[in-house]
Amino acid sequence: MRLKPLFTNLTILHILTNLSFLPIFFLLTFNVAAQDEPPRSMPPVPRYPRTNQGQERDDYFTTVVRDPYRWMESDRSSQLENWIRAQNTITKKYLEQIPYRRLLRNEIRARSNYPRYSIPVKKNDHYFYSHNSGLQNQSVLYMCQSFNEEPVKLIDPNQMSEDGTSSLGTVAISKDGRYLAWALSRAGSDWQEVSFTDMTTGEQLEDVLKWLKFSNIAWFEDGIFYSRYDEPKQGKELVARNEFQKVYYHKLGEPQEKDRLVFQNVDEAQRNFTAEVDEEENWLFLYETESTYGNCLYAQNLREQDAPLITIFPDFSAETTLVTVKDGKFYLKTDYQAPNGRLVEVDPSHPEPQNWKDILAERDSLLENVTRTGDRLLATWLVDASSSGAFFDFSGKELQQLQLPGLGVCSVSGSGASDEYFFSFTSYTQPGIIYRGTGTAPPDVLFNTLPKDYNSGDYETTRVWFTSKDGTRCPMFITMRKGLDRNGTNPTLLYGYGGFNICMKPSFSAPRTVFLDHGGILAVPILRGGGEYGKSWHEAGTKLQKQNVFDDCIAAAEYLIAEKYTSNQHLAIHGGSNGGLLVGAVMTQRPDLFKAAVPVVGVLDMLRYQKFTIGWAWADDYGTSDDNREMFEYLYAYSPLHNVKKGVEYPATLAITGDHDDRVVPAHSYKFIATLQANGGRANPYLLRVDTRTGHGRGKPLSKIIDESADMFSFILFQLGASIETSFENRAIEELVEQLTTATKENADKPAEVKLFDELTTNATDAEEAGKLSQEPPDSITNPDGNTSDDGEASQESAETADAENHQENSNDNSGQTDPSDEIKPINVEQPEL
Repeated sequence: MRLKPLFTNLTILHILTNLSFLPIFFLLTFNVAAQDEPPRSMPPVPRYPRTNQGQERDDYFTTVVRDPYRWMESDRSSQLENWIRAQNTITKKYLEQIPYRRLLRNEIRARSNYPRYSIPVKKNDHYFYSHNSGLQNQSVLYMCQSFNEEPVKLIDPNQMSEDGTSSLGTVAISKDGRYLAWALSRAGSDWQEVSFTDMTTGEQLEDVLKWLKFSNIAWFEDGIFYSRYDEPKQGKELVARNEFQKVYYHKLGEPQEKDRLVFQNVDEAQRNFTAEVDEEENWLFLYETESTYGNCLYAQNLREQDAPLITIFPDFSAETTLVTVKDGKFYLKTDYQAPNGRLVEVDPSHPEPQNWKDILAERDSLLENVTRTGDRLLATWLVDASSSGAFFDFSGKELQQLQLPGLGVCSVSGSGASDEYFFSFTSYTQPGIIYRGTGTAPPDVLFNTLPKDYNSGDYETTRVWFTSKDGTRCPMFITMRKGLDRNGTNPTLLYGYGGFNICMKPSFSAPRTVFLDHGGILAVPILRGGGEYGKSWHEAGTKLQKQNVFDDCIAAAEYLIAEKYTSNQHLAIHGGSNGGLLVGAVMTQRPDLFKAAVPVVGVLDMLRYQKFTIGWAWADDYGTSDDNREMFEYLYAYSPLHNVKKGVEYPATLAITGDHDDRVVPAHSYKFIATLQANGGRANPYLLRVDTRTGHGRGKPLSKIIDESADMFSFILFQLGASIETSFENRAIEELVEQLTTATKENADKPAEVKLFDELTTNATDAEEAGKLSQEPPDSITNPDGNTSDDGEASQESAETADAENHQENSNDNSGQTDPSDEIKPINVEQPEL
């Protein structure tokens, strides 16, 4: 690649030699100012590809609803591939006209280049943890006997795919510490394959288990319990409905076909089952779920032949999970008759709920987690979305407080085999600090790393309170650089979720700090529908009360404007998955309130979401259009896809999705953007960014996170009127850095270099030519496979905090959060949440 003749060879050599030592502010100089009007160089609204409209329509309780883009639900059609290619071409060309897009990308890349660690797990005198040296696409799993020695590399997913899209999922170590079972996901899909490694020899066994999804790995003697679905039809792997999950036991050395079926329910297709075994391998615990909240719980004595399955909790009205087994008693965390949660002791000979004994009674705050550390229990509560914690004995007597460094959240790792424990602390301005403690001694910092040229003291997070439409008071975290003037013109990003009992807790994101460095403000409101204040807070944002979530978000935006943080011309909204629904609903209800909107992997078609993959499991939060007339009319009234009105000027929109998203299928984003392009006003752009070989967010390689974050934040800052100017000299240096980055290929053991944005533009070189590609007739205008059932549902229909580590949806922030989110602690119940 030729370099522009701006520098002499000596100058280029000097930069090559010293580039890694130059602080980023020497390379890039910015002048940021918020303006009342967009920059003069605002790109024109692009000419969109022509998009075919079909004649499909559905009758919901005598109301006929058109669905002209039904053909987009067929993710294997050549017509759709051409349309996606055309859309990506337009989006790429638009983003390339933002003068500071590549500069932001380089700054995000530099800020993301720092070591990160997960919370260690101790097993049989060894420690296991994951580590990313900086720019590796995926974290690597390590083992050591002491943190003073060189660790042993166990699994490096970076070597399993050239593009970094193979990611490590659940891992589990056998009781004797000899075998490692580990799950691998490819191209962002929820599907996983489990392999086994003999850690005494380092050799990988021949055993491979396929078609796992939403599964735990639970060791028992020389094998594991796991959950899987039947193999889907060829070509339907990413779109087939996930039903009739079963639990199996696999013995090492046997082929998967010989695995023993442990549990199934032939009468209920829409149930999921998760197996867990206690530390001493005496009891099997079986979780049964039918949605994203609530579970039945059963137990079976593994040491008694033909032992019966004991029912501990019989229905889905509460969430009950195992903490530990001690002296033959079960210790369970539950919200049964305790919306904020409690810890109970259960005698397996009398397991009925009326016999449960309170160990930690319900408090005013949410009981977030309880972990065993030797003969003590470490419990953490969420107090206004920030953690507090304390140690207790098994009678419930408090022993000492867990000292935390500030306003943030912690995650804990421990076991009954040792009084050693680990916990992480993170906040909006502080990357994860890993602490190590033993017994009653104060914990020490084990891992504490920061990005280069980053000082957390330059930023501040405040917690404010605002009042929603119906008088409900909600907290909101506001983060900005210290000393920023609240003049009503600051570029502000409102990020929200509000659903599935998931808590929006403080978390660190390197790309977000770059946004803050350019005068941005991050606002994260705590919305109803989440789990921050227990069961009642969650239920207040579900089904026929879902509008509360949108009202809360609108009230948060109005607060930011009233308090002079920003204005409607400088305010953007962003959210992922269920948060993408939030973005779509709020921007269609109040298009005047925002200048820009970024829905990521969003649920945007509320009339058909349940017809794809695991969508049926979300009905407990949403209800479905098939339930009854009232539920249909409620969904229809806020469904983003169905509330785009002709001629209305909606905020500039960048919808982001992945072509391998088999949780919220990308057809949601396709249909929404097609509708905006056809019906929305003409002053603002409505763009679609489809990433290749990525899914709902789980396991997305860092290179793609950096590219996506640069596109998103440059789009947001540009639409909000931020002017980021660079000198000619610094632009030339930036271009050199870019060329060096793309031209360099490092060793597998070194941090993986960031790749350029994946293009789907092989056969489309400009927007007009790309538009021609999408004009061929659809393969089918009925359903993906051409068949329709009586209610209009396809006979084979389309297929993401997420696994237990993703339940908070940081997964789905997709803004490059780099706190330790890949912890390898055991999973209790993995539910198919958004």
